[in-house]
Amino acid sequence: MREKGPGQEALETPRAAALAGVVFALLLAAVIVLVRLGLPEGADAATAQWFTDSGQRDALRTALALVPFAGIFFLWFVGAVRAHVGAGEDKFLATVLLGSGLVFTATLFGAAAAADAVLDVGHSGGAAPVPETWGFGRDFAYTLMTGYAMRMAAVFVCSMSVIGHRLGVLPRWLTVLGFLTALTLLFLSSNVPWAELVFPGWSLVLSGYMLAVARRTRPAGA
Repeated sequence: MREKGPGQEALETPRAAALAGVVFALLLAAVIVLVRLGLPEGADAATAQWFTDSGQRDALRTALALVPFAGIFFLWFVGAVRAHVGAGEDKFLATVLLGSGLVFTATLFGAAAAADAVLDVGHSGGAAPVPETWGFGRDFAYTLMTGYAMRMAAVFVCSMSVIGHRLGVLPRWLTVLGFLTALTLLFLSSNVPWAELVFPGWSLVLSGYMLAVARRTRPAGA
């Protein structure tokens, strides 16, 4: 078997990690949609049909089962982003980028754990839980997801956009898209339903761009 040269290995690893970014974006979008549909933000315990609808409960359980995999693929995505930036990245911004990515993952897991707790507050017969218990679990899950996880995602997107602009590793249109995404997540995610979908959308676009760059540069490296 022919051994790979250093240049070829350096190109193929970010390409595989960028594919992980595509998977992360699709998984996170699926999680957000399923949670929004299965755990309505404005519904109370008395009127929510979720406790008597096995389909909605199964959809929410599916979403919660996908969260750990979304977090794993996101860490690969962070690695792809840092590999795409290269050795010339600013240490301050690189630290902010990595730190915000880790905090985002932790708060996403916390939101999933809170939503999973809501699943367990219903009685075995499917009766509605105590309103206070339902309200606390639902609000806690949404606060973690829209109030904290998405704001950490905004810091991640903003720092990546600044690094990409300074080093010239991102085109102007993608940098502008990143800043608009960060502003949306920072100011609208807590007040506008479904606004958090812009983060997996941006991740999908960025991953596609990195895959395109890796495809163009691979013949030269080989």
